[in-house]
Amino acid sequence: MHNNIDTLFDNLWQDYIAITPSAQKVHQLLGQGDDIINDHIALRTFNLEKVSLDKLAAHFLAVGYEEKGQYDFEQKKLKAKHFEHPDDTKPKVFISELLVEEFSDKLQNVVRNMVEQIPADVVNADNFLYSGTHWQVSSEDYQALLAESEYAAWMAAWGYRANHFTVSVNYLTRYNELTEVNTALKQAGFVLNTSGGEIKGGEEVCLAQSSTMADKMPVQFSDKKIEIPSCFYEFAQRYKMADGNYYKGFVAASADKIFESTNVVM
Repeated sequence: MHNNIDTLFDNLWQDYIAITPSAQKVHQLLGQGDDIINDHIALRTFNLEKVSLDKLAAHFLAVGYEEKGQYDFEQKKLKAKHFEHPDDTKPKVFISELLVEEFSDKLQNVVRNMVEQIPADVVNADNFLYSGTHWQVSSEDYQALLAESEYAAWMAAWGYRANHFTVSVNYLTRYNELTEVNTALKQAGFVLNTSGGEIKGGEEVCLAQSSTMADKMPVQFSDKKIEIPSCFYEFAQRYKMADGNYYKGFVAASADKIFESTNVVM
């Protein structure tokens, strides 16, 4: 396990930009050289003992994070938790896991077979959270997963790494509102996720979110190479609650639509 929070996030970021080249460009556009504060990162996994949500969370608990919220996504058959660090400038962490047993035998078999290929000690290794895939999957299996769960297919292709980073709009020096950020992104040619509207949530739920659609990158499956969606960049604006403090949690209805940023657009 890491003992240094900044090294952990730096490694996650380097791994993420390697397959999400547009993130560097977005960084440039919005920051213009200023630091960008990361609101949160998201990680995906399966609810199988070896790689459960709690196994991933252990890496963050080890550097001072605490569990803060739980979420259910019934339609996508996911559960999630979010974690916060006592230091507000450290990114929040959102980890979700697929409820494997709620899917067809085919999906369960492919996923269990993938997880079986992971060496047991790897899950506790320093670099596990940005280690990618530990298995061989055919493009045919990928398509079979895709037919049932975009999330499972994404995991099969990309494995363990940040699914997205999130720009904190509250800390941007050149923009005050998420709408302005979206306009700047579109003018620069970025495609935004419009599922559930361009902005998910808003002041009434104390959190407004938007995101780019994922970059497309080549993945080498066991039989051939295919270009598929990799990761995306999210943007979050937080609002004050009745008690005058900024809301730190997540809104399930909005997150549900954010997951679709990695959808394969046919």
